[in-house]
Amino acid sequence: MTLSSTAFGAGLVFARIGSMLMLFPGIGESSVPIRMRLALALILSVMIASLLSDRLPPVPEQPLALAGLIGGEVLVGLMFGAIARLMMSALAVAGQMSGMQTGLAFAQTFDPSQGRQGAIFATFLNLTAVVLIFTTGLHHMFISGLVGSYELIPIGVIPSAGDPATLATDTVARSFRLGIQMAAPLIAFGLIFYLALGVLSRLMPQVQIFFVAMPGNVLVGLMIFAMSFSAMLGVWLRYMEEYGALLN
Repeated sequence: MTLSSTAFGAGLVFARIGSMLMLFPGIGESSVPIRMRLALALILSVMIASLLSDRLPPVPEQPLALAGLIGGEVLVGLMFGAIARLMMSALAVAGQMSGMQTGLAFAQTFDPSQGRQGAIFATFLNLTAVVLIFTTGLHHMFISGLVGSYELIPIGVIPSAGDPATLATDTVARSFRLGIQMAAPLIAFGLIFYLALGVLSRLMPQVQIFFVAMPGNVLVGLMIFAMSFSAMLGVWLRYMEEYGALLN
């Protein structure tokens, strides 16, 4: 390979890899410095380009053809990265539902993984999930999936608009369903607790049951959340491992 073809291959791979890393959970968090993400993307692009040297197309002679190749790779990278980011929404759903059942739905704090205010349970789950991605080695699966993505969608191939839309819709639906399942213990507790309060309020209408029982609601809810916390994140990790296996 000549110098120009080597630079072309590395740049073409960087278009996809950089787009994916920008959105990948853990690696693409806003708390990770941009220079570090850029350096990681450049290093991985050079390494992956050497592995894909026999699959790289020839250098286009027309600027429009070159722009089309780069634009297509950016779109493919954004698609894979966005799907991984959408899978994080399961934690947001679980955290929001947990907060609603424990009376802490309006307890908001800044969520650095989402870049906005979020429910305190959702923020806690998101931050812990980012830590688990690195402690369990899941980021290694993501990095190896960068190479595997070229098996799913080769360079120069742009999927039809219907395939990414269907994949995104299925991912959102499954993430929402998974979030509800993760928060199921607290949802069951909330239903039983508020049903019992409704019965007590009818038996003792002179007592402000809801105000009296609110501290107990928070305390018991926190206890149930603590007991089911490891199971919640275990289910989510298996969900993310399925995505990593798909790329590989």
